[in-house]
Amino acid sequence: MASPKTLAEPKPPVPLNIPSGKAVKVSCIDTTSRIKLPTQTILIPYIADHKYYQCPAFSFLIEHESGKKLLFDLGIRKDWENMSPFSVWRVKSRDFTVGVTKNCSDILVENDVSLDSINAIIWSHHHWDHQGCPKLFPPSTDLVVGPGFKGAYTPGWPIEKDSSLREDDWEGRNFWEVDFTKKPFKLGRFEAYDYFGDGSFYLLHTPGHTIGHLCGLARTTSNPDSFVFMGGDACHHGAEFRPSAWLPLPAEMTPHQLKTLSFPCPGSDFLDIHPQKDASKPFYTPAPGFSHDHDTAVWTIEGLEEFDGHDNVLLGIAHDATFLGQLDMFPKTMNDWKEKGDKGKVLWRFLEDFNVKPS
Repeated sequence: MASPKTLAEPKPPVPLNIPSGKAVKVSCIDTTSRIKLPTQTILIPYIADHKYYQCPAFSFLIEHESGKKLLFDLGIRKDWENMSPFSVWRVKSRDFTVGVTKNCSDILVENDVSLDSINAIIWSHHHWDHQGCPKLFPPSTDLVVGPGFKGAYTPGWPIEKDSSLREDDWEGRNFWEVDFTKKPFKLGRFEAYDYFGDGSFYLLHTPGHTIGHLCGLARTTSNPDSFVFMGGDACHHGAEFRPSAWLPLPAEMTPHQLKTLSFPCPGSDFLDIHPQKDASKPFYTPAPGFSHDHDTAVWTIEGLEEFDGHDNVLLGIAHDATFLGQLDMFPKTMNDWKEKGDKGKVLWRFLEDFNVKPS
């Protein structure tokens, strides 16, 4: 029987088995990257006039108590037409609109973060809207990628003319793959790597979208614990992982949850447009052919749903437009997200992309 506040009965959260640990500072960087593309390029089925998908491409800054700093993804490089010729061709040959005014490195320097202080750049995966421009960082900055990355995606251009990457992105720097077999353990269903060895920041092996795709899990507070989950492109839109068995569709939407609709707004109005008419299943699934391995990509998204089902986990995928205007962005940190109720602010805002008029 459904809860009076939801259209289905929520399942109890799945144990994630996250050990205790320290916290890191986390900031979400609006890289100024903006992308517009046909929704059905990446998501199916077609729903409620959601013809185009418009989104940012975030980077995350992780600051450890030791002084070490990491960047998780870089967004789009400002001179994106200087990406590898193959990547430029892919963008220009599709119905994509791309805009970016600053490199991630520009934003850091403008806010007094020295590029010399960045110990590593972590690429969630190799796609053009996450690469940024690593060569703008000093050789002391490592480039970190997931298992199988080098065998699948290197060498880069110009050695391999059809590569989506450039050799100079890693020339002269430590370029290494995460080894999840050295101290094997899992958080939720995913293989995990404790980056600093103190439980403050984990890399998760989340394959499917690409070979070796990585997500990040940063502890933002300890005792009580809260976390920011950096989803990369494990999925691309909130409707791919919400609603879920753990977060069913609400019985009623409030102005706090949706900014652009009139109220009251029954959740059943959105259930009416749901392809499966199921308040416990996401609206979208990845488009066939968009992922390296479709079935594994779906398995990974189901794992994200399990994390999202915990109220102390804020799930932030790289292209989550719902964060804009709602959550604190760099140079502010987002460590107080739970105290401020930020998850409730963004949880259902993706529904505004659907052309639904309240009944």
